[in-house]
This record gives sequence, structure tokens and C-alpha cells, in this order.
Amino acid sequence: MAKPEQCSNCNKPATIHLTQIIDNKIHKVDLCEDCPYKQSVTDPEGFSLADFLIKDPSSIGGESSVKCEVCGFTPADFKKTGRFGCPHCYESFKATLEPMLSNMHKGTVHRGKVPEKALARLSKKRRLDQFEEDLREAIESENFEEAARIRDLLAEAKDSIKKA
Repeated sequence: MAKPEQCSNCNKPATIHLTQIIDNKIHKVDLCEDCPYKQSVTDPEGFSLADFLIKDPSSIGGESSVKCEVCGFTPADFKKTGRFGCPHCYESFKATLEPMLSNMHKGTVHRGKVPEKALARLSKKRRLDQFEEDLREAIESENFEEAARIRDLLAEAKDSIKKA
């Protein structure tokens, strides 16, 4: 018989199980019957996943005396709200945030999302633009053999785009 899960907060037997899948990794929080009320999990406005991810607020930034120089936000404030006070907080608490973020996401820098097809079109357009620029330079420098070679590459690239 399998051993019952224990509460992530107080180690009593867990009856509530929260699961989040981030980047194909499962993050679980198991709670007993009492802890959701203590942690305001029953109130969606009061629930902060940071409460369960960070047991000790002093773990962010290394010491409890660390705070954002701009807004004065402390690790305890982050644990309470699950949010930072300003963009500068990310620098202040960087040492602890980067390992946490790299475990949850593909990286620690937001690069935005671009559809694959749009990226492919952009790449092809940049390639055509580069061929045209190289062709102009070859003609201006009167390097006609190079210009003819680039002209052929440009025509080939345009044909492949039309066929696709």
C-alpha cells in the first residue's frame, strides 16, 4: 500500500493536491485540510503560489535584510503577494530568482513569442534583402562576376519562395 502524501506546508496527511505543468515538468503542492485556510488558498485573491515555493522569505536575495533599493520591497513582501513591487526588484533578488525561473521556464529572459511560419518568412525576407544589398555593392564596385553570381542566388531564392 502506498504511503499517503504529506502536506507541503506542515507534513500532516495531504488531502488537497495542486498540480501545475510548466515546460513538461510537474510541480506539485500537497496540502492538508487545515493549511488552505491558513494560507488563504480557498480565496483565489489571497492565494500565492510563492507561499509554497518559498518557505523562507529570506531565501530570496540571500538575507532578510535585502530589499529593493528603488521601491523598498522585501522578500517577505514577495512571499506575501507573490509579486514584486517594481522592475528593479528583479535585479535586487536576481541571485535566487534565476535558478527558480530556469527550473520553471526555458530561460530567464523573456523573448516573446513568434509563430514558426512568421519566423520562416522573416528569415527568407532578410536573406533576399541581404542578396540585394550584396548585389548593389558588387555592381558599385564593378565586380561583375560576383554580381552575376549573387544575381543567380537571388533568382534561385525568389523561385524557392514562389514554389513554397
